[in-house]
Amino acid sequence: MHITVQRDKLSNAVSHVSKAVSSRTTIPILTGIKIKTDDEGLTLTASDSDVSIEVQIPLEEAGEWGVTIHKPGSIVLTARIFSEIVRKLPSNEIHIQVDDRLVTQIRSGQAEFTINGMDASEFPQLPHLEEDKVFSVPCDLLKAMIRQTVFGVSTSEMRPILTGLMWSLDQGELRFVATDSHRLASRTAMVECPDDLSFHNVVVPGKSCNELVKILDDDQNPADIVVAENQILVKSKHILFYSRLLEGTYPDTTRIIPQGSKTEITVSTKELLQSIERASLLSREGKSNVVKLVTLSDGTVEITSNAPEIGKVTDILLPKAMNGEELKISFNAKYMIDALRAIDSTEIKASFTGPMSPFVIRPTDHDWMLHLILPVRTY
Repeated sequence: MHITVQRDKLSNAVSHVSKAVSSRTTIPILTGIKIKTDDEGLTLTASDSDVSIEVQIPLEEAGEWGVTIHKPGSIVLTARIFSEIVRKLPSNEIHIQVDDRLVTQIRSGQAEFTINGMDASEFPQLPHLEEDKVFSVPCDLLKAMIRQTVFGVSTSEMRPILTGLMWSLDQGELRFVATDSHRLASRTAMVECPDDLSFHNVVVPGKSCNELVKILDDDQNPADIVVAENQILVKSKHILFYSRLLEGTYPDTTRIIPQGSKTEITVSTKELLQSIERASLLSREGKSNVVKLVTLSDGTVEITSNAPEIGKVTDILLPKAMNGEELKISFNAKYMIDALRAIDSTEIKASFTGPMSPFVIRPTDHDWMLHLILPVRTY
């Protein structure tokens, strides 16, 4: 193999695929990045058996040169070393040449590296997915939907299914749900898809979703999503992102969302967030990070927290509206902060059905986002 490639494009592609390289694998070939050439350009691939990422550098794009193929071929190079080399090369042109013994020469400007490669034929093949379930979502919307929910996935392996983000599609409405059984985050959006396309219980590992957010562009270009039996594929420009799906049945979360409410508070998202962050300064020093919310008869809301060994904090909030029964409720401050930070509206409505029942937070200006938090027993 012999190629000349533009450094910035190669560096970008290497940083994308490196996100799928496993640092803790016992299979040596998976510590590498596969580099392969064909008539269309250069393709880089990495996989850790959960996530696989493939990035193509075309010969040229929009009139800008990307890569020249002098002699086609393929090689696998150790990701850690290769990515460091590419980052530190001096010139904008990089020459990569591989001989019959897989010895790889990388030249740029006055710098020259010679490293040992691995046989590309040993690299696992990417899954071939039947593309009968395909729909499109703008990249920026997909990133926003993941960011607004993925923090709610469980970090405990006690129930592996809860470590994933549940995707479902019904009549063009895409829904993401995350829960760790103490809180729930849900986000919906209308997407472009065939009329007859629907699925549920597609559970994508939270870790995969976080990596996907890092490599998608912040633009409105559509990402095509293919859902298969045990894999999902996201295609965006020259990037293919594969992730395995989690096995098992995701719990039916619709049953736990209260339909009515006994107390409702409408308040500025920013003011409530800042108040809980202040209260959390003391509560997080304790083990439980619990904050208490009390509605007062004068129409204000009191936010307090108490860490016996440090002290206590009291904060008074003036809500935009408040109605229903008086309320005293305690909750984990971190869960509330995560939810409020994910909401992009200026006002929220919090609906409570009692001090020991889950409560719901929704934006006031739209209905495509919902957060549910379980209270904490403090007495």
